[in-house]
Amino acid sequence: MPESNSLASWTRALRKQLDALNLDSLELCKAAGLDPLHMDAADARPSQSAATRLWQLAVQASNDPALGLRVSRFVSPTSFHALGYTLVASHSLREVFERIVRYHSVTESALVLDFKRVGECYELRFNTQPGASPHADEVLDAFAAIYVRTCRNRLGRGYSPLSVDLQRPAPENPQPWHDLFRAPLHFSAPQNRLTFACTDFDSHLDDSPSPSDESGHNDKPLHSLIWEPRVCSAIETLLPEGEPSPESIAEALHISPRSLQRHLADEGCRYDLLLKQCRQNLALLHMSDPHTSLSEIAQLLGFADTDSLNRAFKRWTGQTPDQYRNGLMR
Repeated sequence: MPESNSLASWTRALRKQLDALNLDSLELCKAAGLDPLHMDAADARPSQSAATRLWQLAVQASNDPALGLRVSRFVSPTSFHALGYTLVASHSLREVFERIVRYHSVTESALVLDFKRVGECYELRFNTQPGASPHADEVLDAFAAIYVRTCRNRLGRGYSPLSVDLQRPAPENPQPWHDLFRAPLHFSAPQNRLTFACTDFDSHLDDSPSPSDESGHNDKPLHSLIWEPRVCSAIETLLPEGEPSPESIAEALHISPRSLQRHLADEGCRYDLLLKQCRQNLALLHMSDPHTSLSEIAQLLGFADTDSLNRAFKRWTGQTPDQYRNGLMR
């Protein structure tokens, strides 16, 4: 049986997290048997065993058992190329997860996904393929966190699943898992499973495109939709990959850049102001977490370095990030 592989997007997200922690991601890749230059190729697929080794080394270097939860912040739908853009077009979370399962094998061959309705709930199960090399516990943490973040991206940050089951043994300090999932959590479970309420998954997503607009060829105004929150959601999703251009946001929303500009103008908005607003709101959110370093926040907001973050934050608040955080601690 050939060794399973996964899309390099996963290891690129891990490298971003390591760089944000001021750890040498290139040396860790080499120690795991991965060629960092090859990993930058869009279609690179590292072996499952090498990717698992990288995760193990990363956890050791960072001394952070919850590293998988943190890495999930650096993964956006566009990390998975065309799949990411199909998710934006879904009309309900049920459709989102049906598409995730349908196209999952394109990005990852070692993990088996199953999504189905069980009574009044939907269950998403994600488990290592029989006979494949086992995933690192942190990889499965990242998968679970990404799927929950996907829900929150569409339903709001307050959303939580009904329950979370993880095969991994309980960590010494489970608080980061409870803080992220905010749901009944079971470690050492028979399988990895997320359980969701049917009412949440079957309800229509008001900010989804109409069927005629999914192809990107129909640019008629959708008066029933509110474009400002849709654009903000796309900006927040793409920021970890760098400052998103209006063109990349338009592509993610399956409309032309000219239509994006027109829709925002109709609502009295400008793209550059929305980008600034999103960055400022996220900066304040991340600053309230003392465990998130400034370098991590800079990367999550698409800034080139902490100096750029510091200058922007001073413009927004009149304070440096350190001054702002010190004020929160008083």
